[in-house]
Amino acid sequence: MPIYEYRCTSCSHEFSHRHHRYSEPAPPCPECGAAEPRKLLSTFSASVKASKPSCSPEQCPSAHSCPHGKCCGAH
Repeated sequence: MPIYEYRCTSCSHEFSHRHHRYSEPAPPCPECGAAEPRKLLSTFSASVKASKPSCSPEQCPSAHSCPHGKCCGAH
Protein backbone atom coordinates (compact mmCIF):
# COMPACT_ATOMS: atom_id res chain seq x y z
CA MET A 1 0.00 0.00 0.00
CA PRO A 2 1.54 3.31 -1.05
CA ILE A 3 1.84 6.21 1.37
CA TYR A 4 1.40 9.65 -0.18
CA GLU A 5 2.28 13.02 1.32
CA TYR A 6 -0.04 16.00 0.90
CA ARG A 7 -0.19 19.74 1.63
CA CYS A 8 -3.54 21.39 2.18
CA THR A 9 -4.20 24.22 -0.26
CA SER A 10 -6.27 26.09 2.37
CA CYS A 11 -4.24 25.90 5.60
CA SER A 12 -0.84 24.55 4.34
CA HIS A 13 -0.94 21.60 6.78
CA GLU A 14 1.26 18.70 5.58
CA PHE A 15 0.14 15.14 6.21
CA SER A 16 0.55 11.61 4.88
CA HIS A 17 -2.11 9.08 3.94
CA ARG A 18 -1.89 5.34 3.21
CA HIS A 19 -3.95 4.43 0.18
CA HIS A 20 -5.54 1.00 0.02
CA ARG A 21 -5.73 1.05 -3.77
CA TYR A 22 -4.10 3.10 -6.53
CA SER A 23 -7.29 4.83 -7.68
CA GLU A 24 -8.31 6.04 -4.21
CA PRO A 25 -8.96 9.82 -4.20
CA ALA A 26 -6.99 12.21 -2.00
CA PRO A 27 -8.37 12.50 1.54
CA PRO A 28 -9.60 15.78 3.04
CA CYS A 29 -7.22 17.76 5.23
CA PRO A 30 -7.25 16.37 8.80
CA GLU A 31 -6.75 19.91 10.22
CA CYS A 32 -9.34 22.02 8.43
CA GLY A 33 -11.35 19.48 6.41
CA ALA A 34 -10.70 21.15 3.05
CA ALA A 35 -11.03 18.87 0.04
CA GLU A 36 -8.44 18.20 -2.65
CA PRO A 37 -5.04 18.73 -1.02
CA ARG A 38 -1.98 18.93 -3.27
CA LYS A 39 0.12 15.77 -3.53
CA LEU A 40 3.78 16.41 -2.70
CA LEU A 41 6.77 14.98 -4.48
CA SER A 42 8.54 12.63 -2.10
CA THR A 43 11.29 10.05 -2.06
CA PHE A 44 11.08 6.36 -1.37
CA SER A 45 13.38 3.76 0.09
CA ALA A 46 13.88 0.08 -0.42
CA SER A 47 16.01 -2.47 1.32
CA VAL A 48 17.79 -5.43 -0.18
CA LYS A 49 18.44 -8.42 2.03
CA ALA A 50 20.88 -10.33 -0.17
CA SER A 51 24.43 -9.10 -0.38
CA LYS A 52 26.24 -8.96 -3.67
CA PRO A 53 29.00 -11.60 -3.93
CA SER A 54 32.45 -10.25 -4.54
CA CYS A 55 34.82 -11.74 -7.07
CA SER A 56 38.35 -10.91 -7.96
CA PRO A 57 39.34 -10.55 -11.63
CA GLU A 58 41.17 -13.88 -11.31
CA GLN A 59 37.99 -15.63 -10.16
CA CYS A 60 35.72 -13.88 -12.62
CA PRO A 61 37.61 -13.05 -15.83
CA SER A 62 34.37 -12.86 -17.82
CA ALA A 63 30.63 -13.18 -17.36
CA HIS A 64 30.78 -16.72 -18.76
CA SER A 65 33.23 -18.06 -16.16
CA CYS A 66 31.97 -16.39 -12.98
CA PRO A 67 31.71 -18.88 -10.07
CA HIS A 68 28.45 -17.18 -9.00
CA GLY A 69 26.77 -17.73 -12.37
CA LYS A 70 27.00 -14.14 -13.52
CA CYS A 71 29.59 -11.41 -13.56
CA CYS A 72 29.62 -9.70 -10.18
CA GLY A 73 31.05 -6.44 -11.47
CA ALA A 74 34.31 -6.72 -9.54
CA HIS A 75 36.38 -5.82 -12.59
